[in-house]
Amino acid sequence: MNKFNSKVLLGAALLGSMSVAGVHAQSPDEALAALAEQTLSLGPNGEEPVAASEVSLTDEELAEIREMDATAAIVMHYGGDDWSQAQIAGLEAQFEDMGIEVIATTDAGFSSSKQVSDIETIMAQRPDIIVSIPTDPTATASAYRQAAEAGTTLVFMDNVPTDFVPGEDYVSVVSADNYGNGVASAHLMAKALDEEGQIGIVYHAADFFVTRQRYDAFKATIEENYPQIEIVAEQGIGGPDFTGDADRTASSMMVSNPGIDGIWAVWDVPAEGVIAAARANGRDDLVITTIDLGENVAIDMARDGFIKGLGAQRPYDQGVTEALLAGYGLLDKEAPDYVALPALPVEKDNLLDAWQTVYATKAPSTIVDSMN
Repeated sequence: MNKFNSKVLLGAALLGSMSVAGVHAQSPDEALAALAEQTLSLGPNGEEPVAASEVSLTDEELAEIREMDATAAIVMHYGGDDWSQAQIAGLEAQFEDMGIEVIATTDAGFSSSKQVSDIETIMAQRPDIIVSIPTDPTATASAYRQAAEAGTTLVFMDNVPTDFVPGEDYVSVVSADNYGNGVASAHLMAKALDEEGQIGIVYHAADFFVTRQRYDAFKATIEENYPQIEIVAEQGIGGPDFTGDADRTASSMMVSNPGIDGIWAVWDVPAEGVIAAARANGRDDLVITTIDLGENVAIDMARDGFIKGLGAQRPYDQGVTEALLAGYGLLDKEAPDYVALPALPVEKDNLLDAWQTVYATKAPSTIVDSMN
């Protein structure tokens, strides 16, 4: 696995360890309840988090922005999941309210070279704003640097390009509490296993800040809080076929470790591959926890299937916050360096309410009907 900025990892690990240590004597349910009161993630450069509720624009500032006739582009790392689509929906809704036209939305398919090409193509249209999540912080840095030097206002999701300085090269970065969601998914795993058993970990084998935070948090929480749970296998997946890669990886884990009781997947799309592997291997009793509330894993959870719990992000609200921060950039208004939205533990009991929170809309019939 690629190594990240040591300061960032140390800060996240220390913060997570302090929080984990604070709930060591608690039950999984008590530990999950405590997550609502704290944000555990640090920013990509070790920044302390600022709550999204503190990001706002006055009526006068909104009126000033609407008179600018500004344009924006949304440059995604990947667009083929519910999280990405919710981010885009939040951005589009808030940009429309601000009178900002979205002139392009791109999907790099997790390819850094494709994302660089996307940025170069978009810059020909001279957008005032780019909101983006870099696929690779180093490989894409030059393209983002050129956009910044051209005067484009940059706001990032989750990750930032290498050597970029907040307040100088970009306005801010907005993220979910990915460390907190990793902690949540660990407590949910422990709860489903009655705090004992053997588990495997399917992580993201890439230089990607937020997925590394999830992995670090999940592993640390299990190791420090649940001595009767043994991690017997770990393997990374690189994509772009994350579902297929996770299917093959999980199958290998189950064959090599026939007594395995649970597998953690780094987000919902790989978790779908773990579900397929469990079915193919006749492991109807396998416990799976993950991060991100996608429709397919929600349906499985609603049916009392393999997914027993997950930590959810709040992508719609994240998109709204990113659009507001773009407004800060247009106005030269001082912005927080790093904004984080709290983790949201999800189980079947709160699934429908969680869907409303995550996507700002009622759960689709596919999920509602599965609850019955």
